[in-house]
Amino acid sequence: MKVLKGLLFLLFNAVLVLNLKAAEVDTVETFSPSMKKNIKAVVVTPAGYKKSKASFPVVYLLHGHGGNYSNFINKVPAIKEYSDKFNLILVGVDADVNSWYFDSPVDKKVRYETYTATELVNWIDNHYKTIKDRKGRGITGLSMGGHGAMYLSFRHQDVFGVAGSMSGGVDFRPFPKNWAISQKLGSFEEYPERWNSNTVINMIDKIKPGSPELIIDCGTDDFFFAVNNSFHQKLLENKIPHEYIVRPGAHNWDYWTNAIAYQLFFMSRYFNK
Repeated sequence: MKVLKGLLFLLFNAVLVLNLKAAEVDTVETFSPSMKKNIKAVVVTPAGYKKSKASFPVVYLLHGHGGNYSNFINKVPAIKEYSDKFNLILVGVDADVNSWYFDSPVDKKVRYETYTATELVNWIDNHYKTIKDRKGRGITGLSMGGHGAMYLSFRHQDVFGVAGSMSGGVDFRPFPKNWAISQKLGSFEEYPERWNSNTVINMIDKIKPGSPELIIDCGTDDFFFAVNNSFHQKLLENKIPHEYIVRPGAHNWDYWTNAIAYQLFFMSRYFNK
């Protein structure tokens, strides 16, 4: 009986120690001055964050079409372990179900580029112990969020030092009727110049040497596989260094659950240089 009690005591303390070392998850309410509204976000801080006097790198996680700020923490609970393992703050961003992370020329109330790349970054920097420099910031996302991460990192190279895309819609022009993109840019037939100038594959010339570092990941059964291959080839033609991962897989959470581990590992190596 004493042996059993001793084992239970040890087990209890082991669980307690594990809990003490676990990452913490907060749902916070941020404010967007440009859109004059409150917007939720999930913030994951690594074990030891509260007691540490150090500043931490941050990776912003962008959801796909129809998603929200809580997708990553709900669908991939292991990101708490990645926060601990790589000593990162992770931020689940909310950008409406079909914003595509634009400042829309059609709907002046949609300012998700300004919110994500400026207002949210400033809010996180003001409320958490972050490295307040591009060298301490990364951004990645899936599907619509993969487009968003590339789009924002190309347009805000002073903000993000490393960026990733998982199954990203890096060229949405082949899909002019899909995902309500026309609600944000106008129709492709009427405004082809908007579509051409805002699709990521046509923004490669904006990339300065070595800024940002890039990782792109897409499954062979994904409907975005062809545009990701084209994006990869254009990066090669323009001599832009990048990691390109191709694996069997489709446009789903089974694939992204695996992909996010590679993305965060890549970004942690960048931060630790």
